[in-house]
Amino acid sequence: MIVVELHFTGDPAARLAARPAHRELLARLHADGDLVAAGPWADDSGALLLFDADEAAVRQTLDADPYYRTPGVEVVTLRHWAPAVGDLAP
Repeated sequence: MIVVELHFTGDPAARLAARPAHRELLARLHADGDLVAAGPWADDSGALLLFDADEAAVRQTLDADPYYRTPGVEVVTLRHWAPAVGDLAP
């Protein structure tokens, strides 16, 4: 699994304008089984995305979605995650 953490900065206008198309893509990724969950932090300072895909596929997704290049959206972490307990554990 891959965890992507975003950080939001500056004026949110551009980010909020780009969000509907971004969320449509996230919904398709979820329906296809590539995205487990995604959403903003409660304080809207950033977001977390959890992918069930390999790193190359996640990087391709990030490159294809203009949201990640929107002013005020910064990818701060892309890490492999190995759940040990819970529904996602092997």
